[in-house]
Amino acid sequence: MTALPRPGRRLAAGVALTLGLSAPVAGCAAVRTAAATTTAAKAVTARVSAGPEPLAQRTRAAAAAVAATPGVITIAAVGDMNPPGNRSPSSPTARVAASIAATRTTLVFGLGDYQYLTGTCTALVAGYDRLWGRVVPRMFHIAGPTHDWTGLTNEQGYRRHFAGTCPGQRTGPSLLVRARRASVGPGDLWSRDVGTWHLVGLPTGLWRYSLSRARAMTRTLAVDLSRARARGRHLLVAYHDPYFTSTTDQHARDAQVKPWVDVLQRYRVRVTLSGSQHNYERTCPVLGTGVCTPAAGSGTTAFNVSTGGIGLRPFVTTPRFIQRRFADTYGWLLLSLRPDGSFSWRYRAVVGSSTDAGSRPAPRPGP
Repeated sequence: MTALPRPGRRLAAGVALTLGLSAPVAGCAAVRTAAATTTAAKAVTARVSAGPEPLAQRTRAAAAAVAATPGVITIAAVGDMNPPGNRSPSSPTARVAASIAATRTTLVFGLGDYQYLTGTCTALVAGYDRLWGRVVPRMFHIAGPTHDWTGLTNEQGYRRHFAGTCPGQRTGPSLLVRARRASVGPGDLWSRDVGTWHLVGLPTGLWRYSLSRARAMTRTLAVDLSRARARGRHLLVAYHDPYFTSTTDQHARDAQVKPWVDVLQRYRVRVTLSGSQHNYERTCPVLGTGVCTPAAGSGTTAFNVSTGGIGLRPFVTTPRFIQRRFADTYGWLLLSLRPDGSFSWRYRAVVGSSTDAGSRPAPRPGP
């Protein structure tokens, strides 16, 4: 098992990180444990030092619980983060970042829209990094259109920031970039094996900026998920603009991503993560038709976690597949992915009191 390159001196102080790697699978980069028989104690781990003392006291028991279960992959997930010009350590986004930093998880999943209004290198370093910088070295990430990139020829600061190369940047590269040993652009599809799970990031902005590339990526996605299923992996896919969502006063579902949703259903994706809507939602295990399935069935549990600090939006429709939602609390989602494909979740409220928690059993065997 090849050791992950250590971050350079620009890595944020107080951060220690280890990750096991193996050679990429043909056509797809992969993070793997040494073999299916590798002991759970060698599971991929990442640790970040505690934040401010009061927050550390409140989260110490939770942090220990997150890190204590061998073989379980823990993910902190959130999107839609820093308002324009904000640098306040008492702002909702700063408090969400501190909460995540104080809780040890295997990785942090950024769900897009990191810095408003547009994430240039200058804006990311001056704003986002002041509040979220110590979390960047633990991040897997996807991009949202408009705020993270504005077209095929303008990636803004996304690629350079997560590679750690923006002028004046001190965070170092993201966990995803170090694992791939290559930069990640906002229009890239990427996938990694982490333990018994296969994690995939999709760029929904392609449906806005290049329909031909988005359609071609549908075929690439199908091949990637097929190969992962053949290796016995359970599947988690992240894409910024959600399909299974309530309409707000700003956004409805992104119907263009339906070809991708059909592929996710075909290969029995267990979990999807999205942002964009500026609220929290969780679906039943749902099919592409919007029909709920039994917990051990083939439907996908879709989470929308866009509560990282941007103004929250109320709901104006009530889809039948939504089981829990709220738009009054900033926070983040803790996911615990188990080797057998079962998983549990808990929404960590930071500003506000709404929350959500539950679990889903391992899937029934199927084709």
